[in-house]
Amino acid sequence: MIEKLEYSYNIFEFIIFYRLPDHVTLEEGALMEPLSVGVHACKRAGVKIGSKVLILGAGPIGLVTLLVAKAMGASKVIITDIKQDKLDVAKKLGADEVYLTKREVSENENVKKIHELFGDDPDQTIDASGAQASIRLAILVTKSGGVIVLVGCGPPEVQVPLMNALVREVDIRGVFRYANDYGDALELLSSKKIDVKPLITHNYKIEDTVAAFAQTKAESGVIKVMIHCK
Repeated sequence: MIEKLEYSYNIFEFIIFYRLPDHVTLEEGALMEPLSVGVHACKRAGVKIGSKVLILGAGPIGLVTLLVAKAMGASKVIITDIKQDKLDVAKKLGADEVYLTKREVSENENVKKIHELFGDDPDQTIDASGAQASIRLAILVTKSGGVIVLVGCGPPEVQVPLMNALVREVDIRGVFRYANDYGDALELLSSKKIDVKPLITHNYKIEDTVAAFAQTKAESGVIKVMIHCK
C-alpha cells in the first residue's frame, strides 16, 4: 500500500527561435509572419500538385497565399479583388489570371465569369478578405466536394448560402493565423522557391516612422511598408 506519493512539476517557458540563414535578408525575415499565414491556409485547404485554386482578396495575405499555392504545385491560381492596382501586383507575382469584382455585377455573374476563367470549378477557394460577399462567392464557386478556407476576419455574423455547401459537400475550414508553420515558411524563403521582396513597396528610415504609418494608411499602391532601424 502506498501511503505517500511524492511528485514535482518543472515548468519551462517554451520558446522556439528560427535562425535566418545568411542568404536570407532581414527584410525577407520580416515577412515570415504573413508568409506563415499563407502556408497554414494552403495546408488547411489541401493545396497540392495540380490543384486549381481561387484566392479572394489581393491584400498582403492573399498575395503570400498566392505565392505559397504556386510553390506547392497548384496548376492554376486565380485571384480576385475590388482594386485593379492590387491585381496588377498579383499578376506580376505569378497569378495565372486575375478578376476584378465590381459591386454592380451580380453574384451569379461573378460565379459564371470565374468558372469561365478556370474552364472548370476551383478545387480550393481561400478567402483572404473576410467580406460577406466574398464568403458567399467562395461557397457558390467552389466545386462539389471541394474545400473553402476562411482566412480573412470579417464581421461576427454573415449571411451565406450554407445549404448550398451542405448539399454539395463543400468543406468550410477556418484559419486563425498559423500553427507550427514558421519552419516551412523559412524553407520556402531560404530555398528561393518564393520571393517575397516584391511585396515590400515602400521603405523608410526609423526617424521617418510617422510618415511610414501615414503611407500605410493611405493604402494607394501599398502592400508592405518596411521601417529600417539602421
